[in-house]
Amino acid sequence: MNRLLFVLVFLSWAIPVSARNAHPNVIVVITDDQGYGDVGAHGNTMIQTPNLDQLHSQSIRLTDYHVDPTCSPTRSALMTGRYSTRTGVWHTIMGRSLMNTQEYTMAELFRDGGYKTGMFGKWHLGDNYPVRPQDQGFDYTFIHGGGGVGQGPDYWGNDYFDDTYWRNGRPEAQKGYCTDVWFEDALDFIERNRRKPFFAYISTNAPHGPYLVSEKYSDPYKAKGVGSPQAEFYGMIENIDDNMGRLMKKLDDLKIADNTILIFTTDNGSAAGWRPTKNGTWKGYNAGMRAGKGSNFDGGHRVPMFIRWPDGKLSGGRDVDQLCAHIDVLPTLSELCGLEDGHAEERDGQSLKTILYGDQDAMRNRIILVHSQRVENVEKYRNYAVLTERWRLLNQNELYDIKADPGQQSNVFDNHPDIARELSTAYESWWKSLAPSFDMTVRIGIGFKAQPESLLHSHDWHTNNTNTPWHQNHVTSGAIGNGYWALDVAESGRYRIELRRWPRQEDKAMDALKATIEIGNQSITQEIASGDKAVVFEIDLEQGANDLLTKMELKDGKTRGSYFAYIRPLK
Repeated sequence: MNRLLFVLVFLSWAIPVSARNAHPNVIVVITDDQGYGDVGAHGNTMIQTPNLDQLHSQSIRLTDYHVDPTCSPTRSALMTGRYSTRTGVWHTIMGRSLMNTQEYTMAELFRDGGYKTGMFGKWHLGDNYPVRPQDQGFDYTFIHGGGGVGQGPDYWGNDYFDDTYWRNGRPEAQKGYCTDVWFEDALDFIERNRRKPFFAYISTNAPHGPYLVSEKYSDPYKAKGVGSPQAEFYGMIENIDDNMGRLMKKLDDLKIADNTILIFTTDNGSAAGWRPTKNGTWKGYNAGMRAGKGSNFDGGHRVPMFIRWPDGKLSGGRDVDQLCAHIDVLPTLSELCGLEDGHAEERDGQSLKTILYGDQDAMRNRIILVHSQRVENVEKYRNYAVLTERWRLLNQNELYDIKADPGQQSNVFDNHPDIARELSTAYESWWKSLAPSFDMTVRIGIGFKAQPESLLHSHDWHTNNTNTPWHQNHVTSGAIGNGYWALDVAESGRYRIELRRWPRQEDKAMDALKATIEIGNQSITQEIASGDKAVVFEIDLEQGANDLLTKMELKDGKTRGSYFAYIRPLK
């Protein structure tokens, strides 16, 4: 019996891993603020990306692939295969980056299909139950908070180097540069799960600002005439490229590269690579497109998309030019991996399988829409684009022939009234279909067993104040503003609400004389003694939806909300 067991174990190791996995592994790498032109293989003669260039040469490249112009919307669409606004996400702050918990995500699809699921880096779809990645289908999570390292919900004091990140919901100090840390942990996850199908979502915060990277990456660019912060931005991408090389080598070493679908993409147009800086001679590079991050011109939402899968007979080294988008990724992976998607009819996207396998005629008449809202409540006709393979309609009165004018310099709206009317009708229909989401408020859970104490930050205030203090720098400077947190109380009972000027680990005094909380029909005010580091309220709350507003009366006579609130039930 022992000999038989030995033989079986030996055979299990001798057989290539790819032969044992009925389903391919899937790795999605998505970087933050890296545009189409921020890759050497796309014609940028300054940036050094040899590993991405190699992947480009091995992959199918979607050359007309689009996302939303900013990060949270793109990530919600990628995770759900649905337009971001449908998921409750149309901003990066103000409670509008929290994704509706009713969405059936890519991670849930893979988990329910027998995959081990893990994510690394930037989530930016909510930091509290029930909208954390571990609540949305990921078995394993290793992440920072908020929309970037150093933002308000992130662990206080993080600065890209030797930070503290959350592993499965618990803070854990790390050594090293943020991107290196994400990839190192992802490689460990891949190795641990190499003998079963896995889904790894590696979502870097780089090269999002602040532009911090080792000088060994940025100084060579400065020596070539690249100004700051563009040199640091390029250096961050070069560091990502190094890590992509480590990832591809690991797949080769584990002998699972052939049976792994490897995707590289980004979340919006370039933030810092597309235009010249005042202190450099390099003019930047944008692959002939107009504008960058946040824009409804192509430079804001057309991004790299490389797909490699040798075992799937996806012959690499070729371009696919059909119009496609982030909403297509989930349906495509579902079909390629043979997963049953019970929510397929709810998806806005389409499977790209046919065009990936070389059908030149399929999917030639699509219309895709993007918009950039970045407000508390959505506004019709705000910063939108209606896309076809040939045309781009922007903002009711701009029409561009993208084939003849890829830089979108010549507005031909008056020359093609029929096209403008057709695309305007498509926008009206799309907007009407989104309407049920406009009144959606995704709420932060309070008092649930999965998260006994919730930490709230002003990043998620609902407010029309455009000066929302969403970053730790805003907290440090004492930014004035206010708004309410939209809460979902688990059950009726007594709760402890602790307000702070600084997070607990800072152990600093408050700068306020009085604190008031308003929730439900209750309003309670307390005095704050000199030197106090927190003010604590105990209050009865009703189960369900509650909105919490705080007011801090400051020593200088001004009033603002509390940046931090720790809330837990009293049992």
